[in-house]
Amino acid sequence: MIIDVSDPALPPLLGLLILCLVLSAFFSGTETALMSFNRYQLRTMAKGGHRGAILAERLLARPDRLIGLILLGNNLANNLAATLVTIIVLRVWGDEWVAVGAGVLTLLMLIFCEVGPKTYGALHPRRLAVTSSYVYTALQWALRPAVFVIGWITNGALKLVGLNVDKQVQQTTLSREELRTVVAEAGVMIPQSHQKMLMSVLDLERMTVNDIMIPRQDIAGIDLEDDWERILDQLRQTPHTRLPVFRGDLGQMVGLLHMRRIAQELARDTLDRERLEQIAAQREPYYVPDGTSLTVQLSNFQRDRRRFAFVVNEYGDVQGLVTLEDILEEIVGEFTSDPATISHRDFHREPSGACIVNASTTIRVLNRTLGWNLPTDGPKTLNGLLLEKLETIPSAGTSLRIGDLEMEILQIADNAIRTVRVHER
Repeated sequence: MIIDVSDPALPPLLGLLILCLVLSAFFSGTETALMSFNRYQLRTMAKGGHRGAILAERLLARPDRLIGLILLGNNLANNLAATLVTIIVLRVWGDEWVAVGAGVLTLLMLIFCEVGPKTYGALHPRRLAVTSSYVYTALQWALRPAVFVIGWITNGALKLVGLNVDKQVQQTTLSREELRTVVAEAGVMIPQSHQKMLMSVLDLERMTVNDIMIPRQDIAGIDLEDDWERILDQLRQTPHTRLPVFRGDLGQMVGLLHMRRIAQELARDTLDRERLEQIAAQREPYYVPDGTSLTVQLSNFQRDRRRFAFVVNEYGDVQGLVTLEDILEEIVGEFTSDPATISHRDFHREPSGACIVNASTTIRVLNRTLGWNLPTDGPKTLNGLLLEKLETIPSAGTSLRIGDLEMEILQIADNAIRTVRVHER
């Protein structure tokens, strides 16, 4: 075949070649921008009424069609550019320079139509994505038959290898770990204190009431079998607004007391043992099984309008007490910034810097309050952790090291470790 290179003239050919290169750069850069633009940022812009974001979200709802449209335009521009270069080289230098022209075109397209535009699109996806959405929306309607045919053939081929595009395009949800990564990578967009709270909310699902409950032996309550004067002293001095009432032990629960009712009875001088039991019986105790996740328990507290619950095992024995405040503190942290106020019953500092710790304190509280790094995937309390490490009930004076903490057991009672002195190394 003989190619007549004398018509059309050279300047229109050069102009058309430059246009093809610009179109190729446009398709390459905008493809990268649209595919790398944060979907949630795009959705936020679309909900705010941004027209370009709305169009971009519609285009990305079917990425198979969008990619087909982009590649159709890009290939047409690249092939036309290659044909124009061949014609121009034949016209100016002759057929022996065709290979050189193809090499130069390849280099130009690699730099100015691929690497450069795609790098810009990756660094500035928002600007390119929302602007190009107008162009692609118009092209999608203009080239709808071709796009449909290409998409139909491509999707049919993908189904042969087990990929259903129609089902895959809607799967944009994030897992809990992916959400954690999003929050952690938010940087200055989310204050650090808010990041901690969001992380804590995500962690609630894998924490149970056993992780934060007050152990059975530390539950404050009223034993109706105690001396009446001692009961009155407890009622006058308790820092709690609600107290369980039982006979002998927590397994014989009578009910719950609200100190506001007791204050009224004390003011009228009408409180006696029978009246105390009568008031307690009006409010039945609330039980939850051990192993209940904190997210479920938080919902249960809201639904049942309760503020605390007794944790029981499979045999119905009370294991501890969990409160609404305990769950909220897992999200927002302690409600006071003074460590001495937070857990004055659980630990205190000695002048030497050592810490005297109540061994029934949960490991999570110690880690959060004192900045320790004790393992939380095993026993829930310091007592349980020490017994697991020692594999026996120790005597007072026994010492051991866990991580960078030197621990000395000070007191043993009822086959459990009561107090420990901890030195930070």
